[in-house]
Amino acid sequence: MKKSVGYALLAALAAVVVLISVAIFAGFGGEDGGPGSSPHKPRDPAAPAVSGQWVGTWSAAAAAAEPGTLDGYAGMSIRNVVHTSVGGSGVRIQLSNLYGTRPLVVSHASVALAAAPSDPTAADGTMRRLSFGGKPAVTIPAGGAVTSDPTRLKVPGDADLLVTTYSPSPSGPATYHPYARQTSYLARGDRAEDGTGAAYTEQSPYWRYLTGVDVWSTQAQGSVVAIGDSITDGITSTAGANHRWTDFLAARLRNEPGAPRYGVLNQGISGNRLLVNGSRFSPNNGPSVLSRLDRDALSRTGVKAVIVEIGLNDLFKSPRQLDPQKIVAGMRQIVREAHARGLRVTGSTLTPFGGHRGYSAQLNSVRERVNRIIRSGTVYDEVVDFDKALRDPAAPVRLRPVYDSGDHLHPSDEGYRAMAHTVDLDLLRQSAPASL
Repeated sequence: MKKSVGYALLAALAAVVVLISVAIFAGFGGEDGGPGSSPHKPRDPAAPAVSGQWVGTWSAAAAAAEPGTLDGYAGMSIRNVVHTSVGGSGVRIQLSNLYGTRPLVVSHASVALAAAPSDPTAADGTMRRLSFGGKPAVTIPAGGAVTSDPTRLKVPGDADLLVTTYSPSPSGPATYHPYARQTSYLARGDRAEDGTGAAYTEQSPYWRYLTGVDVWSTQAQGSVVAIGDSITDGITSTAGANHRWTDFLAARLRNEPGAPRYGVLNQGISGNRLLVNGSRFSPNNGPSVLSRLDRDALSRTGVKAVIVEIGLNDLFKSPRQLDPQKIVAGMRQIVREAHARGLRVTGSTLTPFGGHRGYSAQLNSVRERVNRIIRSGTVYDEVVDFDKALRDPAAPVRLRPVYDSGDHLHPSDEGYRAMAHTVDLDLLRQSAPASL
């Protein structure tokens, strides 16, 4: 065979490969409708062979087993309403049965854009059936988790998604996140692909089973994970308004010129501690940050940076930890584990709580000693000084009145906004861990 003919054949074969790759992408992640875009066909679980990556756009930590759900939600559709931080051309979800005692059967699941904020009605043309390993149903073992196959859907950043699951049979306690600050919905029977919200007559302040949403993005460069307690969970933020400090941070990352284009994943649990797991008397406090760090932060999709806000509950809750060195040692362990994954950690100072019912001069002294060590630069790669951002200049042990939700511990919406604006966005893009 002449060389010229051989080269021509090789070129033709290369062209065929390119066309096949384009066709694969068109069947999954294109921006608009077209061949292969039927919402009822299983998607190729492989990532598209084009420039882009999976990025976490939303998450919630599995906090506990929901009380009173020994049989789960058999015969019920659960429509979780969640808010995206970044957008993309495809979507997949994570479901958890972490606190279940029996296998959880999900026979039907879907995702759609909400027609309006906090509304259970799907926007026209956006309902997509989800599959798992090419099948419409999945069984999640007790203590286990699963990720759906990708499905093609144009997902905007800063938008509400409806993620619905239907379980036909009893499954044991539901794994949930109790302080969602967002209204979700339930309906009797299999209503997973109902576009209207008419059947969703029961409202709920919880997220159930759903722990993550990823998007396929050619714009976002990764995600930043915020892990912490009720201050990160946003327990006093306005419900349905997406005014947690992580939401304000997501807006900065989307909109500010030169900001790294990161999704933001909120892994706060109200009542959470650094060193001690929640007890049977306070199960909703969840496992300690140290025990859940890998699952909830370091292994999240596309994680590029970690922000830690934790420590106050170690002072408040029994057994109290009043040794600043032991608290700081726990923080340093977080950093060591993150560094082993090649991740930098931004850590916050402990915020003021003067006037709160749990305040004492002794506890505040421990807080201030911990903060001095954090500010010395020997604990975290970077420091975000939430204490300085929120405290009242006229009374530094207290929150500034405009930043106080009223309980003298948790910030108001404006306080959460101030926290987000304290984060140095340029430092989030740095990749090499510091030498501490």
